[in-house]
Amino acid sequence: MATETTRPSLAQALFAPRSIALVGASDDASKTSSRPLQYLRRAGYEGAIYPINPGRKTVLGEPAWPSLASLPVVPDHAFILTPTEDAVDAAEECARLGLSVATILASGYSEADEAGRKLLARLKALRANGLRILGPSSLGAINLHSRAIVTANAAFAEPDLPRGGIFVASHSGSLLGGLVSRGKARHLGFAGLVSVGNEIDLSLGEICAATLDDPTITGYMLFLESIRHADDLRAFARGAADRGKPVVAYKLGRSAAAAELALTHTGALAGEDDVAAAFLADCGIARIFNFETLLEALPLVARVPARREGAGAPRVGIVTTTGGGAAMVVDELALRGIDVVAPSDQTYARLGAAGVKAGHDRITDLTLAGTRYDVMKAALDTLLGAPEFDAVIAVIGSSARFQPELAVKPVIDSGGHAKPLAAFLVPEAPEALNMLAAAGVPAFRTPESCADAMSAALRRRPATALAPSPRPSAAGSAQQLDEIEAYALLAKLGISHAPAVAVAIDAEGPFDLPFAYPVAVKILSATIAHKTEIGGVVLNVRSDAELSSAMRRIVGNAMGKGHAASHVIVQPMTAGLGEFLLGYRVDPDAGPLVLLAAGGIYTEIYRDRSIRLAPVDLDTARSMIAELAISRIFRGYRNRPHGDMEALARAIVALSQLAIEESVQVVDAEINPLIVGPVGEGVIAVDALVALARREDT
Repeated sequence: MATETTRPSLAQALFAPRSIALVGASDDASKTSSRPLQYLRRAGYEGAIYPINPGRKTVLGEPAWPSLASLPVVPDHAFILTPTEDAVDAAEECARLGLSVATILASGYSEADEAGRKLLARLKALRANGLRILGPSSLGAINLHSRAIVTANAAFAEPDLPRGGIFVASHSGSLLGGLVSRGKARHLGFAGLVSVGNEIDLSLGEICAATLDDPTITGYMLFLESIRHADDLRAFARGAADRGKPVVAYKLGRSAAAAELALTHTGALAGEDDVAAAFLADCGIARIFNFETLLEALPLVARVPARREGAGAPRVGIVTTTGGGAAMVVDELALRGIDVVAPSDQTYARLGAAGVKAGHDRITDLTLAGTRYDVMKAALDTLLGAPEFDAVIAVIGSSARFQPELAVKPVIDSGGHAKPLAAFLVPEAPEALNMLAAAGVPAFRTPESCADAMSAALRRRPATALAPSPRPSAAGSAQQLDEIEAYALLAKLGISHAPAVAVAIDAEGPFDLPFAYPVAVKILSATIAHKTEIGGVVLNVRSDAELSSAMRRIVGNAMGKGHAASHVIVQPMTAGLGEFLLGYRVDPDAGPLVLLAAGGIYTEIYRDRSIRLAPVDLDTARSMIAELAISRIFRGYRNRPHGDMEALARAIVALSQLAIEESVQVVDAEINPLIVGPVGEGVIAVDALVALARREDT
């Protein structure tokens, strides 16, 4: 076997291979394993194709080869179409021969049984030989520009597949067909698509990163079932942001179920979808919640710059010819926390000077006058030039269907403004939508999709930098510190805590405490995460006699729950303006997170929380505080004193530094409550829980 003169890059082997081997290609045109050869020929692929079938001399009228070893060259890419065990044998042959990439169609490589684990181990071992694997359970990789339609997806039998600038990466292979067919109906063009399968080797993020410098790709659509290989995905997202290529994602799994066995409240509050939302936001990825929006959002996201932390709530202006249609958009935006604001007095005056008659309301309703080009154009130009709006939506009524050119021409002619402009067409108006799409104006068929895309675009944050040092694994067991040890770690980070002393359970008074009564008494243990749940806390203890009684009660409660303890921790009762929970944890997928929530015993009921990838800076910490409804209480609500929010922000930053702390590897930490004092008096921890990665886990 001869070899190609140069080994291809990952992107070339996947999406522009010079030669492709189809291992297990079938001569039966009705079988799945015959599709790749048919698609490649129909698309006009110009590279060499080598059908591999030891039982036939020809496949679909073309010469077939008995094995990979019998080929005249080492192909760039092998698409393995054989069943599960045979596919592993074929992949091993690919590795021996020096192929760059093998895509595996077969599934059945579950870690749930011994046979599946052995097959997976054999596949994973092949990376040492230089072979990269796409899949298993991958429907293939497609590049419409190079005409490399390396897929078994039945949807790619469709002729005249639309070429353009969108790259799609999906955990679901079947969804690629749905996106292509729907995209074709919307006149969307695709540069490439990939079904990543089980990601045992090549991850979705790594594949997308390999395409970043492809000039034909202008933006990315992701269909995610979960957050896997988070570091790869985050590195890709950062690279896309650096190149000005927007990324939009639809993620499944928005369940509100929390982790029932979480060590801390932080773990329960940071459920899977909460973590995914924080991860995608900090990656600068615009997350949408309707599948339809995935096809419609990119043009809008591409026009809206990422919004820095602390920039305030985004504001939208609406111009319409139909009040009812506009009201639907207002409702949907409100559900997503986006304000639709009325024109300012100055803007209203400019509307009047331009000959536009409209009420001074949140919606600039032009009624039938808005069907005139000059009126709609003047209204759009005025709102697009007004400083109170971050974006403008034009809502067009029945004229979009019956007079498409007249209805959308003013929108198209205003589309070149620096401020984002989008359109929602109330009737089914395909001709008007096509005109808007051709002009590059984002246009939507439903109010839900319009609001979904606008929210995703306006709330997209800049991609944050990766944590600069290795982090501990969240997998495996953890070693919990007792509360005194946890306070020592917090002090090292610069977070203040209430004074605390350990008192032996068998000690007798008088007690020489370094502070006055009343005090709080808590069981001191490195094995009990939630002291109140076992009756391990007594508050407002006012004398030596009450302290002795409290210790006896705590010991009895602990023994009744199967726990033993030698000491209690005693602290002065501490009050402030209110309480927060401040938490840190290493998520097994997304990595280090910092969480701020309403504090106290009702934390999980309120679920008022904000999450970011750690570490964070002060601006980000301030934004986290602003996101919590409870924070309004600390900003002078009903003449209450102002809380020290700057001290709280500094505490958030300090705890988040655990992500880059090299002297200790923390997998879980929580301060609950963190008491907030008046401005200038800071914040103080009065309970803390910390879990370290065990030595064998680090």
